[in-house]
Amino acid sequence: MPNTRAQCNSLRYKKVGRTGRCQNGRLRKSTMHRMDLKRGAALLALVIGIPLSCLAQSQGPQVTKVDPPSWWVGHSLNPVRVFIRGHNLAGARLTAPAGLRLGLPRINAAGTYIIVDVQISAQVKPGIRELKITTANGTVPAPFEVLTPLARAGRFQGFSPADVMYLIMIDRFSDGDHSNNDPAQSRGLYDRGNQFYYHGGDLQGVIDRLPYLKDLGVTALWLTPWYDNYDRLNEIELKDGKPCTGFHGYNPQDFYDVEEHFGTLDKLRELVEAAHKLGFKIVQDEVVNHTGPYHPWVDDPPTPTWFNGTRQHHLKNVFQTWELHDPRPVLNLKKETMEGWFLDFLPDLNQDDPETARYLIQNTLWWIGITGLDGIRMDTWQYVSNSFWNKWNGAIKREYPKFTVVGEVKDGDVVHTSFFQGGVVRNGADSRLDSLLDFPLFYSLRQAFAEGKHLDEVPKTLAKDYLYTNPNILVTLLGGHDDGRFMSEKGASIAGLKLANAFVLTTRGVPQLYYGDEIAMSGADEPATRADFPGGFPGDKKNAFVKEGRKQQEQDLFAYVRKLTRLHSELEPLRSGELVNLYVSAQQYAYARKTKTDAVVIVINNDTKPATMEFAVNEIGLADGKSLVDRLGVSPETRVSGASLQVSLPARSAAVFVPR
Repeated sequence: MPNTRAQCNSLRYKKVGRTGRCQNGRLRKSTMHRMDLKRGAALLALVIGIPLSCLAQSQGPQVTKVDPPSWWVGHSLNPVRVFIRGHNLAGARLTAPAGLRLGLPRINAAGTYIIVDVQISAQVKPGIRELKITTANGTVPAPFEVLTPLARAGRFQGFSPADVMYLIMIDRFSDGDHSNNDPAQSRGLYDRGNQFYYHGGDLQGVIDRLPYLKDLGVTALWLTPWYDNYDRLNEIELKDGKPCTGFHGYNPQDFYDVEEHFGTLDKLRELVEAAHKLGFKIVQDEVVNHTGPYHPWVDDPPTPTWFNGTRQHHLKNVFQTWELHDPRPVLNLKKETMEGWFLDFLPDLNQDDPETARYLIQNTLWWIGITGLDGIRMDTWQYVSNSFWNKWNGAIKREYPKFTVVGEVKDGDVVHTSFFQGGVVRNGADSRLDSLLDFPLFYSLRQAFAEGKHLDEVPKTLAKDYLYTNPNILVTLLGGHDDGRFMSEKGASIAGLKLANAFVLTTRGVPQLYYGDEIAMSGADEPATRADFPGGFPGDKKNAFVKEGRKQQEQDLFAYVRKLTRLHSELEPLRSGELVNLYVSAQQYAYARKTKTDAVVIVINNDTKPATMEFAVNEIGLADGKSLVDRLGVSPETRVSGASLQVSLPARSAAVFVPR
């Protein structure tokens, strides 16, 4: 969103070199190394008297990257479109080994990209294949691997209201592999004392903490983007002269690689496999609206319309998102909102370019297929057209029918937010989006439970559920990486945080927790809201991953959240029941979750004094004389009388009543 991602509103950039590496069959050369080669060639030409133009013409073809590096036999997308980046590719001819059939290659004017369709035969055996690229000056291979698809069992599952999602910012959760804290590829960006540097959290750290997460009772892990961010020391500087790195992951510079501070592709696959074995689902955080400012595409795009504009000439995003659903939009405002560059420096991808669109669709399918993912949280959803989303979601569902996607539309207006859920044609196409982050409800519950304002704003927000095509799949949240933490809100307290958790884990939707909120971490704004989880890093004075390392109020809150996640897992109505409102007043709210056979009654008192409520329960099937017990242990047992239920609660407390 406009005020997020790196806190880099006024920046200047400097390009410097990056150490080369060869990973997953894709060769990289450092910028400085290429410059040294060019300088050396130029010097040699001057010494022996060869014109530089002739020298350039004599250079053979080079391949620096192949995207995607691999694809599957029997995939629903076949042929796959392969994007080959390199140098001196003009006039190239391509050949492929048996089992692969090539379409007509397209080569850009600069001779730096070849785009070619590769048809994979159903009979071809998995393994490394080489496409051969030949020009008048030589032949070079482009490595490509044919894969066997991963087994479907326990993978590609999607998420649902039966899950409890937990958002992890990889760099700030746990450091499990100290060897990648200051990797050779990007020296000098590790410093836990600097809130804009990398702090060491990584994929191994998440693996190490899976037992903690299992004990907490969450079932789905949403991980912030793991794309390689190509960070370079002093590439980006803040006003105070301190570099602002891409530790958050939202400025991708390589869509087919894992950030070296986090680990490797093999480690990522190990994480997904380990999580699946323990019953977790994995949700990938993706970005297709923009790239980082120093992606190689920015100064050398595969097609002339790959981006909306160029580094020198582009629109600046004005974030007038209301124009996106205005039937009479001001066209220039809508264009600036859809095509403008975030913060005037994040290059805006043009999904209306069919090659850009195909690249992004294939990239998503590749990550799903190579790891066994279960869902995607898509960043900046509203800034990309529904026509693209229709194709993107369609490609996912064809191959992975159970897969689930949640989109980020960061707005407190239900009218605006609901506009982007799939199931209806909007702006010429059905986006087919499954779920949305329920930010309208987020703001209401923050006001009620953190600031102590009227609780009835929560059911008033829920009253607009009819605007969604499916409100039950919305992701409900009380915290996230783009907002100040709950405990940093004015008036926030542990009692209020408990109530917020009680609500999120019992209302309709898919409940989502933010790492550290279960121990009341604070942080008024980013990057403070993205602080390190205590105990996850070398030298930490406390370890909140274990009971002994938590303060008493932290342990009380942790135990309370864990009790709620267990109730969510145990009680079917909390996972799939219809939401039924039973009682609403300024600071009290009672509702039920009801299936055909069972009902659970939740009662919340947000007032600073005790309260007694009486309300009818006949519509949820509770007969006279039925006894109900509070599973949170706050209220005494109560009994249905005259088709009504009377409940008394202490100040700022919640009860979850289950029929005895």
